[in-house]
Amino acid sequence: MALSRDRVLHAAVGFADNSGIGSLTMRKLGEALGVEAMSLYNHVANKAELLDGMVDLVFGEIDLPEGVDWKAAMRERAISVRRALGRHPWAIGLMESRSSPGPATLRHHDRVLGILRGGGFSVALAAHAFSVLDSYIYGFALNEASLPFHTADETAEVAQAIFASLPADAYPHLTELTVERVLKPGYDYGDEYEFGLDLILDGLDRARTGGAVAGRAD
Repeated sequence: MALSRDRVLHAAVGFADNSGIGSLTMRKLGEALGVEAMSLYNHVANKAELLDGMVDLVFGEIDLPEGVDWKAAMRERAISVRRALGRHPWAIGLMESRSSPGPATLRHHDRVLGILRGGGFSVALAAHAFSVLDSYIYGFALNEASLPFHTADETAEVAQAIFASLPADAYPHLTELTVERVLKPGYDYGDEYEFGLDLILDGLDRARTGGAVAGRAD
C-alpha cells in the first residue's frame, strides 16, 4: 500500500493507542509502516504536524451535535467525546492543546458553539458553557483512565487489598461508601459520568433562562 498522509496519521494513532504517545517517534512510526523515517516527512513536516493530524482524526470520530434541543445535543456530544477518549486515552491532554487545529477540530468547535447560540445562549454564556463542559469531560476521562481498576472484579480486588492493610473502623466513611456503593453488584464508575453531566446541563439551563446563576454569565 502506497504511503499517504492519511495512512501515516492512522498508523500514528494506532501506535499511540497500543504503546502510548510518549513512545511515539518518527523512527518508530516509520518502522511500524515498514519505511524509513525520512519518507514520513513527505507527508508531515514534523512531529508537531503529526500530532495536529492525530488529534484532528480523534475529533473526526466524535459525533457532531445536531438538532434544536441544545441540552440533548450537548449530552450526546459529551457522551461521544468520552467514547472517543476511551478509545484513545493518549489524546486526553492533547485535544485542546494544538495551535494549528485541523478541519475536523474547527468544525466540531464551531458546531458546538452554533448549537449553544441557537439554543439561546449569549456569546459570553456559550463560552462559559463550552469551558465547563470540556473541563468536566476531559477531567472525567483523565480520572477514569488513571483508575487502577476497569471491571467489577478488579474494583473489588483493589478495595479489598486497600482495606486489608488498614485498621478496622479507621476510615468509617470510606468504608461505608465502598461497602454500600462501590462493592454493590452492577456498580460501574463510568455511570457517575452522566449523573455529573446532567447536573452541569441543568445548571447551564438555569443560567440560560435567567436563573440563580445567570448573574455570573455576563
